[in-house]
Amino acid sequence: MATQRDYYEVLGVDKNASDAEIKSAFRKLAKKYHPDLNKDNPDAAEKFKEIGEAYSVLSDPNKKQMYDQYGHAGVSGASGPGGAGGFGGFDASSFDFGDIFDSIFGGGFSDSGFGGFSSFGGGSRGSNRQTRGSDVLMQMQLDFEEAVYGCEKKFTLDVTEDCDSCGGEGGHDAKTCSTCHGAGTITQQQQTILGSFLSKTTCPDCHGKGKTFKKKCSDCNGTGKVTKKKKLTINIPAGIQTGDRQRVSGKGGAGTNGGPNGDLYIEFIVGEHEYFVRDNDDIYLEVPITLTEAILGTKKEIPTLYGNVKLSIAPGTNSGDKQRIRGKGIDNSFRRHKGDMYVIFKVYTPKKLSREQKQLIEKLSNTDLETKETEEFYKFTKNNK
Repeated sequence: MATQRDYYEVLGVDKNASDAEIKSAFRKLAKKYHPDLNKDNPDAAEKFKEIGEAYSVLSDPNKKQMYDQYGHAGVSGASGPGGAGGFGGFDASSFDFGDIFDSIFGGGFSDSGFGGFSSFGGGSRGSNRQTRGSDVLMQMQLDFEEAVYGCEKKFTLDVTEDCDSCGGEGGHDAKTCSTCHGAGTITQQQQTILGSFLSKTTCPDCHGKGKTFKKKCSDCNGTGKVTKKKKLTINIPAGIQTGDRQRVSGKGGAGTNGGPNGDLYIEFIVGEHEYFVRDNDDIYLEVPITLTEAILGTKKEIPTLYGNVKLSIAPGTNSGDKQRIRGKGIDNSFRRHKGDMYVIFKVYTPKKLSREQKQLIEKLSNTDLETKETEEFYKFTKNNK
């Protein structure tokens, strides 16, 4: 008599493996060695019996405890030769194979003559259940001002809805499907090493509805759905920026079997401004100033998102110097945050001068206008020879 292999070794798991790990190992091996999927492997049937027997013990807490204490002798009474199923003690009545074989064969299983035992779990999936429609994503362009201040936008969208003519049925004068007799599914018998299985698939004639129609609906061409152009209006809050999304409930893809529509998500793309540059909720503005304004300082009127303000520019301002104006950024109601505004000065040197201007500049050049920075630089240049 051949020595039986350790059940943990058969499934390739540790003795401390969890129930989920044991089930996962069995699923993989069942698919790998199922005779219907491995017809070229002569050992597949025996391997499949062996892993089935191992799983029938290790998946049952009581049997597993007995096996851990006494080995094969501890479970021989429940799974010896001539036991359930008639193949090496694999008691198929003790656990649910539904999801295992559903992954192998791609369909649900109902009652079968499995070794003389009652049916196992995993019935057909309800083809008539309500299903929510898919979500839809669309993009919308906004001007800089529309995004900053918020706005109301009107647009047209293709929306799929139930057909009004047939009430979403797809036809008129319904009658019970003669193929599935109203069940919505048809049953097919499959022979495997474990016995005879009955698989259920969606009826090809009524597509799972359980009924057919004497007359197909001409408005929806039998689909039960029609696409209509809908005019929608949305209020866009202030502060929207590129990449932000807004949800419009129930305006996505159509549901099935009376299920609700999905949602519409609008993703915004915001245009640029000629002068203002946006960084999240902060605003940057480059302000040109003349050479004399930079040297002497001045007061200058500059634009903001909320009107002009008077800004004092300090004497000795250089190009790139930055000044902050609190609270003059974007008032973002979308994120409940208010940004600031940053003014960046750019000193412009004139390329053309009048004779009088040139004379004044020449006089200025004869005075000592050196700074600490220029002195240090020229000292470095002199020592670098």
